[in-house]
Amino acid sequence: MIYIVEDDENIRELVCYTLSSMVLPTLGFAESGALEHALAEKLPELLILDIMLPGKDGLTILKELRAQAATAQLPVLILSAKESEFDKVSGLNLGADDYLAKPFGAMELVARVKALLRRAGFQTEDASKSTLTFGAIEFDQEAHRMTLAGQPLPLTTKEFELFRLFLENPRLAFSREQLLDTIWGYHYDGESRTVDVHVASLRQKLGEAAYQIETIRGFGYRFQPGPAVVQ
Repeated sequence: MIYIVEDDENIRELVCYTLSSMVLPTLGFAESGALEHALAEKLPELLILDIMLPGKDGLTILKELRAQAATAQLPVLILSAKESEFDKVSGLNLGADDYLAKPFGAMELVARVKALLRRAGFQTEDASKSTLTFGAIEFDQEAHRMTLAGQPLPLTTKEFELFRLFLENPRLAFSREQLLDTIWGYHYDGESRTVDVHVASLRQKLGEAAYQIETIRGFGYRFQPGPAVVQ
């Protein structure tokens, strides 16, 4: 379980959705009071803290957590719009394990969260499998490489992130809006047409395996590792 304290509802929901689908179930809280009640019930594997919060700010919460034996070693990622060196150093000096400034990319957030969990000795479900294989498609997670019939796939950065999301979440349906938020970031102002263009490019590069990226009419896409399903 991962907890996030973030007063911006859109960011909180995006982070909860992304991490729940790709790493671990995630619960979001808008302020410190709700977090304290949750911590009394169950300690998470990791805590994500915004600095600017109503009432008690993130740095104060962090300081209090580090002063308590039960939460002194709890992995904490600071997530904040504050980008100055002073704010970063303050958070790290108080015991934060990492710092990510807004606006952020969802894939970078996932990578940092997984790195913190590994450092803490927690193994996520997908970490137990070094290579994901779907027919002729292989994704070597350690080498960060995708191949088709043994040949490297010539993907752009966004195509790689998009296809990785599909491979790590087979059969899970994503709306165009969810894909935009997850791959391009919540701050992206482009159109959902961007997703269609990248999916079309992916399908072209996948050749005979292109059918595995299914279109869900009026909604979005999913990766189906098997015979295509007619919507």
